[in-house]
Amino acid sequence: MAIEVDNLHASYYLRVGRAAGWWGLRGILKRDGSGRREVPALQGVSFDVPHGTVLGIIGRNGAGKSTLLRALSGILTPSSGRIVVRGRISPLLSVGLGMQGDLTGRENIRLGALAHGHSAHDLPRLESLIAEFAELDEYVDYPFRTYSAGMRSRLGFAVAAHLDPDVLLIDEALAGGDAKFKEKTEEKMFELCGDGRTIVVVTHTLVFVRAMATTALWLHQGKVVEYGDPDDVVDAYMRYCRIADDGRATLDDD
Repeated sequence: MAIEVDNLHASYYLRVGRAAGWWGLRGILKRDGSGRREVPALQGVSFDVPHGTVLGIIGRNGAGKSTLLRALSGILTPSSGRIVVRGRISPLLSVGLGMQGDLTGRENIRLGALAHGHSAHDLPRLESLIAEFAELDEYVDYPFRTYSAGMRSRLGFAVAAHLDPDVLLIDEALAGGDAKFKEKTEEKMFELCGDGRTIVVVTHTLVFVRAMATTALWLHQGKVVEYGDPDDVVDAYMRYCRIADDGRATLDDD
């Protein structure tokens, strides 16, 4: 297995005043003695990801999807449970994560390559490959802070995918690209999986999960609802969304 997750629990903390009860948070928040409130983000999550497969993670906002990727990448320390990731991780957890705004695109490419253990000898080749894939043209020598959201997304994906990762973690990386670039990212992910790489993608694009994922995971309020065949998981999630939305509409009408 490339990834093993067993009974994972993780939380984040908020400072909540008297108004917390107005938003229905009082019942799910716990005091930690310092005036902060603990919000459980992941509750007993377990799953495995075989080598060379694509796991699509779906669920509504606040389900714990991004928290799960941060835990897999080592950015977030779980409160309990076990995570095993075998191989070198290349995370793209948000647009521009790890990019320095005052550095140019080219300088950020070099920085990322060196951080992932590539030698200075590899830098010219990687710069060329990544800049061409990201379609930056002359903007590769402009400061990263001047990039549009789409340019940041393209560069972020290109860097993460070209640094020889064993495990690629992506959080909504495809949102900033146009249709043509999304096709390129899908082709690149097929290529990586063909080489035995493992990919975990958090996305709201259910068509992508059906087309690309070999396995799907549906999270809801920090818990695994469904895990398995992408079509089965997506169908179950869509049924839930229709029922939940219809119920909300009925309450609103009342």
